[in-house]
Amino acid sequence: MSTAILTGPPVPGSSLDADLRSLGFDVEVASGPHDTGALLAAVPAGQRVAVVDPRFVGHLHALRLALTDPRFPAASAPGALTAQPEARPALARALAAAPGTTVAAGGTHAVVVNLPDTLAEALDADGVAVHRPPLGSLVAAVPADAEARHEARAAVAAVDDEAVRLRSAVKAHDGFFTTFFISPYSRYIARWCARRGLTPNQVTTASLLTALLAAGCAATGERGGYIAAGVLLLVSFVLDCTDGQLARYSLQYSTMGAWLDATFDRAKEYAFYAGLALGAARDGDDVWALALGSMVLMTCRHVVDFSFNEANHDATANTSPTAALSSRLDSVGWTVWVRRMIILPIGERWAMIAVLTATTSPRIVFWALIIGCAFGACYTTAGRVLRSLTRKAERTDRAAQALADLADSGPAAGLQARLLHGRAGVVGPVYAAALGAALMIAGALYLPFGDARLIAVAVIYAMTAGVAASRPLKGALDWLVPPVFRAAEYGTILILAAKAGSAQALPAAFGLVAAVAYHHYDTVYRIRGGTGAPPAWLVRTIGGHEGRTLVVVVLAALLANRGNDFTSALTALAVAVALVVLVESIRFWVSSGAPAVHDEGETA
Repeated sequence: MSTAILTGPPVPGSSLDADLRSLGFDVEVASGPHDTGALLAAVPAGQRVAVVDPRFVGHLHALRLALTDPRFPAASAPGALTAQPEARPALARALAAAPGTTVAAGGTHAVVVNLPDTLAEALDADGVAVHRPPLGSLVAAVPADAEARHEARAAVAAVDDEAVRLRSAVKAHDGFFTTFFISPYSRYIARWCARRGLTPNQVTTASLLTALLAAGCAATGERGGYIAAGVLLLVSFVLDCTDGQLARYSLQYSTMGAWLDATFDRAKEYAFYAGLALGAARDGDDVWALALGSMVLMTCRHVVDFSFNEANHDATANTSPTAALSSRLDSVGWTVWVRRMIILPIGERWAMIAVLTATTSPRIVFWALIIGCAFGACYTTAGRVLRSLTRKAERTDRAAQALADLADSGPAAGLQARLLHGRAGVVGPVYAAALGAALMIAGALYLPFGDARLIAVAVIYAMTAGVAASRPLKGALDWLVPPVFRAAEYGTILILAAKAGSAQALPAAFGLVAAVAYHHYDTVYRIRGGTGAPPAWLVRTIGGHEGRTLVVVVLAALLANRGNDFTSALTALAVAVALVVLVESIRFWVSSGAPAVHDEGETA
């Protein structure tokens, strides 16, 4: 429950009481300025509380944005303030210090002048970040007299707040396909869901189930199944857009929703890859290497995005000629859409997959994915490298820690880093990581499967990982360290599985990479939520990137002449990693301490 306290008797003819009750608040009315504190003290400590000026005039959606968003400990709009339980002590202090004797005539009532606004300023001064939602054309005002009230009511009548609410449900920066082919109608589906009491989590789950059904249809290997798979994949994407729009429309953000939204997109896409590979196998075409290659490429591309953004999240002096050129291009509208489309973001990508699945073969689908995503990855990475080399930016300790967490280095690299601490010489982290990754990939490619020399290469790789981890990742290109490690680990697994000589080695490797990728995506979204990386014991338990790579290499050497045993070992490793990371991830995301956020995310 939530309680709203009006700081004085309502103004005659005002709908404020009814509006607050429609938003789920119990409404208490203070008899005067001193009574507000007593009413606040009477509200149970675990409840959200709002303080609202009785003269407030504005749109219902303005009140909704200011008073009901669960993501912020405190939020405010003119004449209205809310505090969640964690901000309640600061609110009580602010109210005790408020100038309660300052009153002004408000019709026949005496009310505290701008008490919610005064309290919001006091909370800011007390170190509580008060969220002030952008209202745009929505009205939120505290008129001082009858004439001002009449003008405010006229301004409210002039703007359709439901239309504003519906528009604001759509993500501000989305891809071309999503913006022009999905959002024009998915927003109405979101409203339909809201009016029937459906939650974003339910829509997200429906999207997942639809995608899994699409993967099942693709796995049949029949043309009818491929056509049904393409249609269902598009339906799943519509629902995927709808869940976020529903969350924004009704402000239904939750910890469980954050976890579901953060992970299900990848689960849906990679499950569909597996379905296509199974369908192709039924037709006698083995495309598991292409399916795994597509997943590796997509995951590495995403970690490039995540790492670059984290490295520059709070950098100072963060300017460059390349960034300035991009900003100038943004003023030319058509270039914005072209640059968004050529990176093959999720809308364009899923549309391409759906159409090609329905009309061609899985092999063509995967080659189109690999070519398109490789081009997009090269385009975005090249641009970011240019920005990094030309900008003068000082990265913070927080950014360096985030990159270290994304690197996912395990005990072996940690031991090497401690041995080298302060003695890493002139070798930068990104160069050490790139050297180790190149040696690891080259060894896996050119040495015979099961060659014991590859174990020595993997040990060198672990040592270079330690060199990279021995210094703070604050260099211009150090954000490349996590994607380089992802490429080395995933690429090694792919190459060894392809060379194993067992028909089931690649599907087993697909499962292992999927389990590890889940851990890496989970790390990203924990960092985004402001709670830091997964616990150190989890990283140690699953070995870190260098430990897992070494384990796979050793298994290949020990089981070189027994391809089926190598497949079984990969499967067992995949199951073990998946169980550990899933149990810890679920525990975290359903706990009360997890962040109540919703991923606005990149369009990719």
